[in-house]
Amino acid sequence: MSEEELQRLGLMELVEEGNITLKEAGEKMGVSYRQAKRLRKKVKKWGPRGLVHGGRGRPATNRIGPEVRQRVLFLSAEFYGGFNDTHFTEMLKEREGIELSRETVRKLRRGSGQAPKRSRRAPRHRKRRERMAQEGLMMLWDGSPHRWFGPEHPSCSLMVSVDDATGKILAARFFPFEGSYGYLWLLRRVAKGYGIPLSVYQDRHGSLKRNDSNWSVEEELDGRREPTQVGAALEALAIRPIFALSPQAKGRVERLFGTLQDRLAAELAFNGIHAIEEANKFLEAEFIKRYNCRFALKARQTAKAWRKPPGELERKISFKYAATVANDNTVSLGGIVIDILRGPSGRSYAKARVEVRQLLNGAWRVYYGEKLIAKHRATEPNEPIRALTRKYQRTKSQSWVYLKSKPHDLTKGTFSLCY
Repeated sequence: MSEEELQRLGLMELVEEGNITLKEAGEKMGVSYRQAKRLRKKVKKWGPRGLVHGGRGRPATNRIGPEVRQRVLFLSAEFYGGFNDTHFTEMLKEREGIELSRETVRKLRRGSGQAPKRSRRAPRHRKRRERMAQEGLMMLWDGSPHRWFGPEHPSCSLMVSVDDATGKILAARFFPFEGSYGYLWLLRRVAKGYGIPLSVYQDRHGSLKRNDSNWSVEEELDGRREPTQVGAALEALAIRPIFALSPQAKGRVERLFGTLQDRLAAELAFNGIHAIEEANKFLEAEFIKRYNCRFALKARQTAKAWRKPPGELERKISFKYAATVANDNTVSLGGIVIDILRGPSGRSYAKARVEVRQLLNGAWRVYYGEKLIAKHRATEPNEPIRALTRKYQRTKSQSWVYLKSKPHDLTKGTFSLCY
């Protein structure tokens, strides 16, 4: 008998001896008078055994059979060893047709000696920022360098954009490294699929914020520094950038990557995916939809704040370079020569300052003001760098430079034209 049952037995004996009333005994036991009468009747009929629960010692009616137990432990050891308890429970239901509670799966795994995938530490006290009320008010994005395909494969960067109000993944893609191309790709995908967000919450990565101390003559005269390539695209789309001062400040996207390094890495290994191209197809076809169904929340307000994409979206979300047309009406960037056709009435653009754009599909466009004056075939997009130009060697002013072949330490890989 348990301590509670022994206490009840003593109270019933006091009732039989006439020392207390049955009502007083019921109050001391924390039960109603009717329930106290039932307990007294059981004691009279069965003695102390009447206070013991009838199901004690009997096997549970909902316990799992030995065959299911062995099947679960076999799957856990042979196929789903890299999945955490919750993820494994979901896979059992979705792929194996075995529906168990997460706690049952946890007990089976711990009982067989399988340790949890990662240990939990006591959380520090932090004040959580309230989510935005509407979808589209704020987008969060970041990149996570990690050995996504296993310790025997080189690391790459998973770049993700998330809606703050719902926690929904808006776009995600693997790239060789975190850089301007990846952020522009995410921005274009979100603009095409959802619209333009009001603001974007981001860290101080060099692709997002100028971290150098150089000011060109033009910047000093203008009183502001030229933004990064991604920053210029945000300005063109009227998206307000908000910079986090610490990793904890962007905790939502950091926790997202913790979940993805757990779940996504396990599913990539389970499906035998070890290359970026295959992984990107898996993201688009399966994982993002399943993740959003599992983790996305409802916004507090049903109205959405996405803005309709403006015209010339491809031009605004692209790499931008300033150039001067040569005397032979050509523009040269990193060994690429673009011919400028004659203008109206045979006009020559020699010595004119033009804007050169490389679109995300690698194609080149040259603009004089708002007028498109030249095109060029697609070439491999490269991460732009800021470097001294020949014109401003004495003043130490820098501008964005496109290099067809860059030194090894400036990049870790190349992009495929994944438009």
